[in-house]
Amino acid sequence: MNEALTMALAWAAGGLLGAFFFGGLWWTVRKGVSSRWAALWFAGSLLVRMGAVLTGFYVVSSGRWERLVLCLLGFMMARLVVTGLTRTAEKAACVTREVRHAPEP
Repeated sequence: MNEALTMALAWAAGGLLGAFFFGGLWWTVRKGVSSRWAALWFAGSLLVRMGAVLTGFYVVSSGRWERLVLCLLGFMMARLVVTGLTRTAEKAACVTREVRHAPEP
């Protein structure tokens, strides 16, 4: 396979791993905060997310540091994207859930 294509695929795989990791974190926080077993939610989610991401890094890198660096770059870029998307979603949810504590005059 072409080396440039392999590197681009490593970067894209890092982006997918990052989207899975940080999207899963966002989902866990939303579910875990209102759960009776919040510690179980957070611990289980951490184990699943870390296991999947570390396995993904290992498979994608194939022992080549260049692929690992590009995968990590895609992972960090996905963090920025997911953080931006979740902030936008939270702002939209806050506007629709606004509560008035005092009657208007």
